[in-house]
Amino acid sequence: MKWQPDSKVLLQGINHPLGTYYATQMKDSGTQLVAGVSVGQGGEVLADIPIFDLVEEAVHQFGTIEMSVILNPAYEVLDAALEAIAAGIKQLIIVSSGVPPLDMISLLRKAETSHTFILGSGSQGLLIPDKLSVGTLDVSSYSPGKVGIISHCDALTDDIARELTQAGLGQSFVVSLGTDGLIGSNFEQWLQVLEEDEQTQVILLLGQPNSHGEMKAADYIASAIEKPVIGYLAGRYATLDKHFGDSTTIIANQLSQVFPLINSVQKTIIAFEKAKIPVTKKPWELPSLIKTALKKPKLVDKEDS
Repeated sequence: MKWQPDSKVLLQGINHPLGTYYATQMKDSGTQLVAGVSVGQGGEVLADIPIFDLVEEAVHQFGTIEMSVILNPAYEVLDAALEAIAAGIKQLIIVSSGVPPLDMISLLRKAETSHTFILGSGSQGLLIPDKLSVGTLDVSSYSPGKVGIISHCDALTDDIARELTQAGLGQSFVVSLGTDGLIGSNFEQWLQVLEEDEQTQVILLLGQPNSHGEMKAADYIASAIEKPVIGYLAGRYATLDKHFGDSTTIIANQLSQVFPLINSVQKTIIAFEKAKIPVTKKPWELPSLIKTALKKPKLVDKEDS
């Protein structure tokens, strides 16, 4: 994976109602956003960004493009992603949420055979403060520092980063995995990225208390991650009669008085405790835990002594 300020970036679906805003934000953050793609708008210019009808036209004009941010409507994401893959783009950030599951399955299979990296769907993208912004994270909430963030939440990521910034705790690398049921890259991949990142000294995991991915992440942290990891599970203390599934599940639970989320929440908490990952009860408690972790001696220091 190459996530560098000199990486060339494409914005598919630049005609999205917020396309201009996100495109401008990315460019102002130092991202080399070289072109946009929107069928029927080829030849136009938006925020000083040339627009093409096809991805291959943009690649022909600018050469190798490392990343594409996809803002297309959910039902168009598969076609947009396959077009980018066919044009040789190896890293896709899918901001669009609600992509049909069968479409995501088809895309992930294609990505595996073509060695394409997928972030999302439903991802806010990734950010290196003052260097690179690819997606929709609010850059004003972030500042350079030593805290790496991996999030399975949405707008809460920006809110927590703002709390950290105000507490003098800048961030080294921020990635939003996506909130859809089927997503590409997972916690384990990004945990390893931050474990190897020289700027990151503490890893903050923002997750959901009823997700299998968080439990797998806890096991991986216990076995493979040496840097301190701190967690926050959004909705951990939601009342038991609050459910976030589809309407059929909600009605069935209310009629039967059976709450299947209880066990999954408990299992997630147990997995984090077993991995010795401190989990805050409230997001505003995070700065204190992170500052404590930063003061602890590094493992490498112990080995060298």
